[in-house]
Amino acid sequence: MTAKQHGLKKYIVRLSDEERNQLSTLIDKGKHPAQKLLKARILLQADASAAGPGWSDGEIAAALDTSVDTVARTRQQLVEEGVEAALTRKHSPASARPRIFDGAAEAKLIALACSKPPKGRVRWTLELLEEAVVELKIVERASDNTIGRTLKKIFSSHTFKSSGSFRRMLTPPS
Repeated sequence: MTAKQHGLKKYIVRLSDEERNQLSTLIDKGKHPAQKLLKARILLQADASAAGPGWSDGEIAAALDTSVDTVARTRQQLVEEGVEAALTRKHSPASARPRIFDGAAEAKLIALACSKPPKGRVRWTLELLEEAVVELKIVERASDNTIGRTLKKIFSSHTFKSSGSFRRMLTPPS
């Protein structure tokens, strides 16, 4: 059995009066992201000081309809990093995947897609564009899916003459 199942708490939450007031005020105002409010509620229920109830992770998870892991991670963040770190969501710009097509590469892709297709072809396909952008060294590698998403973003724009969502019906001459 793990420490969570036994009810043993590795990270004991002890909030000061100031921290309890800060969390209570945060919840009472209610104009914050739901995740932030949930973490504030978790910390208030986990408080093992004289003023707090000192609930176990399982009790908190059941009462707040969340997972025991969320409660445990929130406790750990508070003990290791403080109240603000426990409440705020971590965002690492390094975790985001870098874009394959930046502005210049996107412009070259669009110019290629609007150009005449290769000999023996009526139109460009995503697979042909995929091969062409690598051959022309516009990008190192790209999937047909990425090319399709990039082109869809451009050609379904509100500024484009036709979004392609429906065809205009020509009215028959009277």
